[in-house]
Amino acid sequence: MEHWLEGSEAVGDLGADGVETTPLFDAARGCDVFEQRLLSFAGASGERRDDGRDEVLYVLAGSGVAAVDGDLHELHEGAAVFVARGTPWRVEEADGLRALSVLVNEPLPAASSHAVLGAGARAGATAGREFTLLATPEHGCASATQFVGYIPPGRAPDHFHGYDEVVYVLAGEGALHVAGESAPLRAGSAVHLPARLVHCLENRGDGEMTVLGVFRPAGSPAEAYYPDGAAAVY
Repeated sequence: MEHWLEGSEAVGDLGADGVETTPLFDAARGCDVFEQRLLSFAGASGERRDDGRDEVLYVLAGSGVAAVDGDLHELHEGAAVFVARGTPWRVEEADGLRALSVLVNEPLPAASSHAVLGAGARAGATAGREFTLLATPEHGCASATQFVGYIPPGRAPDHFHGYDEVVYVLAGEGALHVAGESAPLRAGSAVHLPARLVHCLENRGDGEMTVLGVFRPAGSPAEAYYPDGAAAVY
């Protein structure tokens, strides 16, 4: 399935700055809005800076200390980082530090150079699903919304969104359903959902499945529509 990727099968490359980068979705895989990849830090890194794209990161494992635009921030599992284009940053210390990075192409002007965030309170979405917001326009990230989604066991009705989204499965197991095709989902699976693609994420486990999503244009993860265009209810 073109919209699905088993992240554990991707191969990483060690860059000159000492960071191993594993590509997931990008323009080569039909995702023109974002570049989604895994970053692994064995220790301190060289300076990193992207003059053309914003970056949102989420710490998957480990801990460390990052210097972003001259400010030091402690990193831990579950922390999120927004870095505006042109902002220098580097990892000063790392202990098993792994992060999911999403670069946002052609970003809108950012209201701040960076933000380091934790998850907020849960809010409701469709079919009993919930989410917590991370990087959003309120934190300077004008172009995209980053969130953690919590999916209860079961399958929601097929639906679509008005935004383009990349998803990474943090925990749990299930399936992605698109146009009569299905692909397995487990921790490490990556998904690209173009705007208006009718789809469904099914949780086939006994507990919650958690996913990390980044979408553009920014807005609410609860915004969804049934295939006939009617607004999804929750």
